[in-house]
Amino acid sequence: MTMPDDILAYNRTLIETFRADGGASLGDRRLLLLTTRGRRTGQPRTSPMMYVDDGARLLVIASNAGAATDPQWYRNLVADPHVTVELPGRSYAARATPLSGADYDRQWARIKQDHPFFTEHEQKAGRTIPVVSLTDDEAAAPS
Repeated sequence: MTMPDDILAYNRTLIETFRADGGASLGDRRLLLLTTRGRRTGQPRTSPMMYVDDGARLLVIASNAGAATDPQWYRNLVADPHVTVELPGRSYAARATPLSGADYDRQWARIKQDHPFFTEHEQKAGRTIPVVSLTDDEAAAPS
């Protein structure tokens, strides 16, 4: 499934603006750029997305705006969990890990409570919406 051209164009502009001004234009929006490696092409693919701060890790939600299928970026990181995270003023290599079990249940409940539109996405999608932990590779490395 491909994204409509208008969404692709919006995302390209958002990525360019984010990189040009270091995220200053975002204001209070919690947005990061996630770069995955295309599972078929091997090419880098960057997606802007909302994130939730969870201490030493960031969480991103593969709701795909309530679509019945997982977004391409999620499929890519399942194939290769080595990703790059760009935040205002910081970029780093990270490991992407889909949450499961009690951790998933706890975080998904908290995310839906704090951001009710994800409940609508879940109902519309009719699938389990993945939540992915992004952990800084350097911070996770043993010293």
